[in-house]
Amino acid sequence: MYITCLDLEGVLVPEIWIAFSEASGIPELKRTTRDEPDYDKLMTWRLGVLKEHGLGLKEIQETIATIDPIPGAKEFLDELRSITQVIIISDTFAQFATPLMEKLGWPTIFCNSLEVAQNGEITGFKMRCEQSKLTTVRALQSIGYETIASGDSYNDLGMIKASKAGFLFKSTDKIKADNPELAAYETYDALMEAIRRAMV
Repeated sequence: MYITCLDLEGVLVPEIWIAFSEASGIPELKRTTRDEPDYDKLMTWRLGVLKEHGLGLKEIQETIATIDPIPGAKEFLDELRSITQVIIISDTFAQFATPLMEKLGWPTIFCNSLEVAQNGEITGFKMRCEQSKLTTVRALQSIGYETIASGDSYNDLGMIKASKAGFLFKSTDKIKADNPELAAYETYDALMEAIRRAMV
């Protein structure tokens, strides 16, 4: 039995923090897991920037409401879900992801949660588990699933490399160059074909 594990941001929807960086006019918030391999370090730094500018959950959610899936993403996901089980495994947060899941037809997502004060300030974050993507893939394998995984960032490499088949999708030139053994795709059609081949 196969289960396909997909990253969310950069694969199915635009990067939330890049969109918020543009909406808020704070260019340093463009930094993502494509640039910083250490997610805890990245998030702690982001929360410091938000605090410095007096921004909280409400402002980020207002930006998220304007984000649509990448063109073709919902159709790709619908087709993929018709042939195999799919779980989106993301380092984003439930408070960010829910409106995007609605636009994608409510796929299953495993993600994290934010700690939010009554005034809307994001005071911290709670990760679901250590190395959540790799840990989830290994857990699925332990209950009898063969995993296929795809993502675009440093934090996706663990689950991609641990899976029966793993692919980079819309990744950076540096990540592709550093991981030449991983097949890399730029279109949903090409990724769908690779997943179908892996399931044979």
